[in-house]
Amino acid sequence: MSPDTASKPVPVVLCWHMHQPDYRNHQNGHYDFPWTYLHALKDYSDMLRHLQAQPQARAVVNFSPILLEQLEDYREQVDGWLDKAIPIRDSILAALVQETLPEPGSDAFWTLANHCLRAQRGRMIERFPAYRFLADTMDVIAENPQQQCYLNPQYLIDLVVWYHLAWLGEFVRREDPRVNALEAKGGGFTPEDRTALMEVIANQFRVLKPGYKQLWEEGRIELSMSPYAHPILPLLLDFASAREAMPDVVLPKHDHYPGGRARAQWHIERGLDVFERYFGGRPSGCWASEGALSDATLTLLEESGFFWTATGDSVLHNSLQNQARSPHEHTVAHRAFTVPGQSLRCFFRDDGLSDLIGFQYADWHAEDAVGDLINHMVSIAESSGNPDDTVISIIMDGENAWEYYPENAWHFLEALYRRIATHERLTLTTYHELLSREPPPEPVALDHLVAGSWVYGTFSTWLGDADKNLAWDRLCDAKRAYDQHHDALDEKAATDAEQQLAQCEGSDWFWWLGDYNPAESVRDFDVLYRRHLSNLYTFLQQPVPENLSHPLSQGGGSPQAGGVMRRGHEEHPE
Repeated sequence: MSPDTASKPVPVVLCWHMHQPDYRNHQNGHYDFPWTYLHALKDYSDMLRHLQAQPQARAVVNFSPILLEQLEDYREQVDGWLDKAIPIRDSILAALVQETLPEPGSDAFWTLANHCLRAQRGRMIERFPAYRFLADTMDVIAENPQQQCYLNPQYLIDLVVWYHLAWLGEFVRREDPRVNALEAKGGGFTPEDRTALMEVIANQFRVLKPGYKQLWEEGRIELSMSPYAHPILPLLLDFASAREAMPDVVLPKHDHYPGGRARAQWHIERGLDVFERYFGGRPSGCWASEGALSDATLTLLEESGFFWTATGDSVLHNSLQNQARSPHEHTVAHRAFTVPGQSLRCFFRDDGLSDLIGFQYADWHAEDAVGDLINHMVSIAESSGNPDDTVISIIMDGENAWEYYPENAWHFLEALYRRIATHERLTLTTYHELLSREPPPEPVALDHLVAGSWVYGTFSTWLGDADKNLAWDRLCDAKRAYDQHHDALDEKAATDAEQQLAQCEGSDWFWWLGDYNPAESVRDFDVLYRRHLSNLYTFLQQPVPENLSHPLSQGGGSPQAGGVMRRGHEEHPE
């Protein structure tokens, strides 16, 4: 390597994936769970503000289109309540401004109170003494139920307010005097206080779309997308693709997903339509749901007009082993790759670096954590054969890790952007910017991409377990009913059924099923999935099968980070 080449900075791509499944009940438009709006307040807003605050920062921000729809719906709901008192269709958000909340001791009281404690205890509850006191009170009453008679209606009002205060992003907490005043007050919140907090929430929703869009138009970020409802495309195309990385995996009883290719194409085309309506342009890249790829999926993405995609480096390891090439050769994960007959570029997540952010650095001092990460990246840069063809990819979800960091990772993310953006050996970029260079990075040719996802390089998180396979069998049954009856429906019913089917095809239902996940989360997603399937039969004007009244999975595990995240490498299973 020449001195000139050695001095060139190596590109670093930070790709943040934003996704929540569709929590809407399409029978009535109500939201069953509040996670979409809560992550919007805490994470999507903070991630935007960090990028706005660092002019030299660059990143890829990937949205699932079904999340974009929900964000727009919540914006309209909150504005509708403030402007015209239109009821909010999310019971937790509505509770913030309801005139009367459930009476202490009632079942509805306990349901709402317990939900308002679903926040990370150490970072989000105990950070605030007043919120911690309310949580401690609930702990005491859980052990001594007879003491609930000492609770009054104000207790639940204060708990609901603190729940929403704790789920706010760090920028608005530091900058908005209304938030500062509520936190200083601590309790005894009035209707005026609650309305003021709803106005804060409304503003957080209003700035998301124009904020991300402006950064995209300025070339400071790249926006990319996942297929519409976040399905695992290779499994829609072919269940047997799971055997490429797991030869002995047990497949669902149905040998394939009916009409899977057409459904995969539908999710891509519908996703593009939603993305373009929301942001006013089409993306050049697609983070296929969970980085789940196969040769057939790559073909589909290229046919749909995408220029790049990405997955985990375990998929690369499997692919290199498959063609008898050592993953430790100069052909390493920090390159662009292609497969025969395609120009689509595939990038591979550095699982080790990404997992350091997701699982290790939360308890470190922010500057030490960023310094350690940079040291790892500089080592990669110095060992790269050609910086012009090298790219370090850190890809992870942009919403779930930060609640485990102090102050929603404000210090860590500020230091991350600042220090990489000004580093002499590293340069922040995007995949679009990288591929637009002249000349672009020279890709490495793979004979074949072994099908897999960023999680362990396999599809084990979504298929193979008995409970997950049963969920697929229920979906296959519903899809056959859809194929049989959809064409006989009137236009509205057909549209409703199509939307409901897409909701059922999302990846999250399969992610959460299994004994290794927490029982509460398994129960929530099991109930929601079976409700979506039941709604599909109702839209099809068919009887709901009796088997959908029975749980698919029980759960009972305690995985790291509560199961919302996974490590990339199989040597760290949950």
